[in-house]
Order: sequence, then structure tokens, then C-alpha cells
Amino acid sequence: MTTPDQFAAVRYLVDDVSAAVSFYTTHLGFTQHLDAAPAFADVVRGPLRLLLSGPASSGSRATPEGTPAGRNRIHLLVDDLDEQIDRLRNAGLSFRSDVVAGPGGRQILLTDPAGNLVELFEPAHTPGATPPAQA
Repeated sequence: MTTPDQFAAVRYLVDDVSAAVSFYTTHLGFTQHLDAAPAFADVVRGPLRLLLSGPASSGSRATPEGTPAGRNRIHLLVDDLDEQIDRLRNAGLSFRSDVVAGPGGRQILLTDPAGNLVELFEPAHTPGATPPAQA
């Protein structure tokens, strides 16, 4: 079992490991941790280790054919959502949703090169309150 001092890991299945590594390191502030491309690589941001599994990896073969992708996604906190949207659009990226606002903050979805969802989330800033870690 993962101990509190280890990374929390999420596996994303990708079509092109190198393209996925480039996307996460160039646009979202991850650093590359391990490179076994074209089968597998992982990138790290804070306590999150994102496992990028290509078609030749054992992780991608473990998913039964026809399993729906669902709406799961990684959730990345940002300080200024509008600034990040502008930066990513200027880099040629497109978004999967419009900005959605709720009581906990604002969010927008984009996809990585394989279509996996990434949520950028700006917590609501209430005067005198500590922003929530997640919403």
C-alpha cells in the first residue's frame, strides 16, 4: 500500500507516450520521472505521479475491451484560471468545456493528446477564509 511519504499515482492510457510527456511537461508543469518510451513513462507534479501507459505497456493491456472511459480526470489547482486558459490557448491547445463556476470555485476541462481529461480548478477566494484544497 502507498505510504504517506510516497507519490499518489494515477494511470492514464495514451496512444503516444512521447506526445503525452511533452504535453504534461510543457503545458502543465510536470517533470519527467521515468522514461521507458514507447511503452511507458511517468511525470510528477507535487505529490502526483502520472503513469503514462502506451499500447505496449502492461497497464494498457489490463483494461477489458469496451470499458467506457467515464468522466474521471486529474484535478490540478491553479491560482489564476483565466491566465492559464490564455496561456494554453496561445500554445494552441483547445478546451473540452467552457468555464464552469460553482460555490467552491471555477473550472475548465482540457484533454491530453490521447483524450484523457484534465481539470484546471481555481478555488473560490472568500475574504478571511482559507481556500479549499479541492472542490
